[in-house]
Amino acid sequence: MRRHLLMLTLLPVLAGCAAQGPIQSAVLPPDAVVGAGDPATAAIIGAQGAFANPASISGNPAAAALAIAQLQYLAVEIPTGSRWIEFNPTVGQQLQGAATEARNAIGVAPASPPQAVIDTLFAARRALMAGNSAGAAAALNTTVYPAGGAATLARLSALPPLPQAANATAATATAQTQMMTNRPEGGRGRR
Repeated sequence: MRRHLLMLTLLPVLAGCAAQGPIQSAVLPPDAVVGAGDPATAAIIGAQGAFANPASISGNPAAAALAIAQLQYLAVEIPTGSRWIEFNPTVGQQLQGAATEARNAIGVAPASPPQAVIDTLFAARRALMAGNSAGAAAALNTTVYPAGGAATLARLSALPPLPQAANATAATATAQTQMMTNRPEGGRGRR
C-alpha cells in the first residue's frame, strides 16, 4: 500500500519532468576563445558588450553571429550548469527569453536545437572572417534558417536592437561579478 501511495505521489512530478522534455546542452567550439580563457566568461563578456552597444555589431554579420551564438550558449549553460547554481534563477529565464528574441530576429526555425544554431553561426562567422560570403551563406542552411543563408546574412548585417538580449546579458554579467566577489577565495575557486 505504501508503495502505491509513493507512486501516486511521484506521478505528477514525473509528468512535469516529461512535459519539459530533455535538458538541452550546448558547447562552444574550440575557437570561441582564442588564447587562454574560459569560454563561458568570454561569452558573458562578449555577448554583454555586443548587445549593450548594438552599433558595435551593426553592419558586421560576423560579429552579430558571434554575439548570437554566445547568447544561445549562455541560454543553455547558465540555467543548467552546476557552476552557476549561485545565480538567481531569473537570470537563466531572462537569457532564454533573450535567445528566443535573437533567434526570431535572424529567422531560426523554432525547433532547431541550440547546438545547431551555435555550430552554424560559428561556421558562418569563420567563412566571413576568411572573406568567403558564399561559404557563410551555405553554412546557414535552410534546416535551421528557413529563409536561407543569404537572407539570414542580411538579417545579421541589419540586426535590430535586441532589448531582452541587452538586459539579460547585463544581468548575467552582474550575477557573475557578484558570484566572484562573494567567494571567500577572493574570486578564485571552482570553475
